[in-house]
Amino acid sequence: MSKGNGHPYSWSAIFNGYDKEKMQNCVFPVIPQYLAQQEWPQARIADACVTHIWAQDCELSQQIASAALIENIVRQPEEMIGVVDAVLLARDDAEQHLKFATPFIEAGIPIYIDKPVALSVAVLENLYRLEKYPGQIFTCSALRYSDELKLSLSDREEIGVIREIHAITPKSWAKYAVHIIEPVLAMLSSMDKVVRIEQSAAHDQGAALSVHWESGVRTRFFAVGESAVAPISIRVVGSKGWKDLVFVDSFSAFKAALQDFIDGVRAKSVNSLPEFNRKVVGLIEAGRGGAQ
Repeated sequence: MSKGNGHPYSWSAIFNGYDKEKMQNCVFPVIPQYLAQQEWPQARIADACVTHIWAQDCELSQQIASAALIENIVRQPEEMIGVVDAVLLARDDAEQHLKFATPFIEAGIPIYIDKPVALSVAVLENLYRLEKYPGQIFTCSALRYSDELKLSLSDREEIGVIREIHAITPKSWAKYAVHIIEPVLAMLSSMDKVVRIEQSAAHDQGAALSVHWESGVRTRFFAVGESAVAPISIRVVGSKGWKDLVFVDSFSAFKAALQDFIDGVRAKSVNSLPEFNRKVVGLIEAGRGGAQ
C-alpha cells in the first residue's frame, strides 16, 4: 500500500467480493460505501480472482486479506512468482514502481502498474526495456474508462469542433494529474502532437499546465493541491457549445480498467499502448517542471 491509496482493498474486492463487516474497518470509508451500492456476487469480475497478497507488514496484509477474501499472504512479493498468472501493483507512489515491478517483469508475468506508472519518460523507458513481450506492462488511470468523462457522439455534435479543454483535479500533481490527462488525451486524435507547453509555478503540491496541440486545440490541466477541494471534472469547449463532465462512479471505472487488463492477459494483446503512456508521462513530467 501507499499513503492515501486504498486500491489493494477495492481492486481485490472487485475480483473476490468482500466481507461487509471487515471491510468497514478499512481506513477509506468511501470504499465500503460504493461496494455496498453494487449487487453481489454479480458485480465481481468473472473467472479471475486475487489469490495472494503482500503488504508492508503482515498485520496490514491480514486486514486486507480478511476484508477482500484473499486466501494467501506471502512474506515477500517474489514468493508469488511461479504461482500467480498476473500481478496487480496497487500502489500509486510512482517512485517505487520500478523497484517492485522489476522481478515480475523479468519473470515474464503480466503486471498492472497503478497510476502514474512513472514521473519521467526516462523511468518509463527503463520499465519498457525490461518487458519480455509486448503488452506485458499494463498501466492506466481508471478514469480513462469512466463513462462520465467521455464524450458521446451526440455530445460531439452539440459541442462542434473542440477548441479548448479545461480539466481540474484535487490533490497533488504527481499522483492525480494523470486522472485528468488520460481522459482528455482520449478525446483528442492519437495523431495530434504537442506544439507548445506552458507550465505555471507549482504550489502546495499542485500545478497547472497549458498545452497547445497541432490541431489547434488548447488543453489546460489544473491540480489544486492539498489545501483546496474540487471534483475531478473536465469542461470541453467547442465551436457550437460546451459540456461539463464530472467524475462520480469509482467502482465502474476501476472494474472496467481491471477487466481490460484481464482481457489483455487472456488474449496476449497490447491493451495499454506504450505511445499513449509516453505522451501521458511526458505531460506529467512537464507539469513538474521537467523535460518539455
